[in-house]
Amino acid sequence: MRPLDPILYPFSLLYDGITRLRNRMFDLGMKKSINFVVPTIVVGNLSWGGTGKTPMVEYLVRQFKDYYCLATLSRGYGRKTTGFLLANEQLTAQDLGDEPFQIYSKFGNMISVAVGEERILAIPQILAEKPDTNLLILDDAFQHRYVKGDMNILLTTYQQPFFNDKIIPLGTLREDPKGAGRADVVVVTKCPADLGEEIIKIYRQQIRRFTSEKAIIIFAGLQYGRPYQIFTGESLPQEAAVILLSGIANNEVFRREVELKHKVLEVLEFGDHHKYAEKDIELLLAQIKKHAAQKPIVITTEKDAVKLKADKFLHYLREIPIFALPVEIKLKPEEEDALLSLTAKIIRDKRSTT
Repeated sequence: MRPLDPILYPFSLLYDGITRLRNRMFDLGMKKSINFVVPTIVVGNLSWGGTGKTPMVEYLVRQFKDYYCLATLSRGYGRKTTGFLLANEQLTAQDLGDEPFQIYSKFGNMISVAVGEERILAIPQILAEKPDTNLLILDDAFQHRYVKGDMNILLTTYQQPFFNDKIIPLGTLREDPKGAGRADVVVVTKCPADLGEEIIKIYRQQIRRFTSEKAIIIFAGLQYGRPYQIFTGESLPQEAAVILLSGIANNEVFRREVELKHKVLEVLEFGDHHKYAEKDIELLLAQIKKHAAQKPIVITTEKDAVKLKADKFLHYLREIPIFALPVEIKLKPEEEDALLSLTAKIIRDKRSTT
C-alpha cells in the first residue's frame, strides 16, 4: 500500500459509485443509447490513456478504407477549439487535437476525420457533410454510452492490464473492470515479442472473469518502422546518438525501442498531450549543444511530431535533425483473421438490417 492510499480511498469509492450508477442507468434504459444507421466501431479502454488507441484506429483504417467510405470521430482532447470540426488542410493539431491531426496527416482525404465533444451530435453532422459515409470508427468512446456501437473494442496494456488496476485516483481505471463485459473484442496491447503461452493463458483467464463468453481476446505487439525526418520524410539511414523527446502517457515501450538501436544521450519526457512552448524547444537546443561533439539527432513520436511542426517552432527546428518513429499494431495472423472476420461480419449484419 502506498502512503497516500488511505487518503485517496474515499475518493476512489465515490468515483466508483458514480460510474456504477451511471452504467446501471444505461443498462436499465433510464439513460438512452442511440444506435445509428451507419455501422459504428468503438475503440476505447477502461483506463486513462496510453493503451495504444491511435495505432488501433489507424490499423482499422488501413484494413477498411479501400472497401468503405470511412470516417473517424474523436473528442479532440487538448485542442483549442470546441464543437464539431471536419479536418481539412487549413486546420492544425491545435484545432483538431494531437491524435486526430496525426490520423488526418497520414490518410488525408482517403477518409473523413472529425472531432466533436458530443459524439451523439457530431455523428449526424458527419453524415450531413459526408453523406456517402458507410462506416464510422469512434476513438476513445468506450465510456461514451450515449452512442451504442455495433462493435466495441476494448484495449488494455500488457504492462498494466485492467484486471490488476484500481479505480482513480488509486489507479487509472475510469470505471469498474466489469465494464469489460460490454466488449466484443479485448486487445492486450504493447505485448513483448517473446510473450509465452503460460502468460497468455493467465491473462486470458483473468480477462475472461469480466467479459462475455463470446468476446474474443487477442494479443497485440507494436511494430516500429524506420524513423523519418519530420519535415522532409527522409528515412534515418543508420544508427545514431539520440536525444529522446516525447509527451505521451507511457514512455516506457517507446524508450526501450529506441535504446535497442541507438545510443540515447538524453531523455526529455513530458506529460501526455503536452503543449510544447518555446522554452521546451530551447531546452532541446541546449541538450543538442551539450552533446554537439556526438552530432545527436532527435527522435520523437508521431503524436509529438505533429505539434512540433507548428509554425511558431519552424525557425528553431528547420535546422535540427528531428525524426519521428512510426508505430503500428502487430497481430499474429490467426488473431488478425479472427478480429477482421468478426469486424466484417458485424458490418455486414448491420448493413443487411438497414
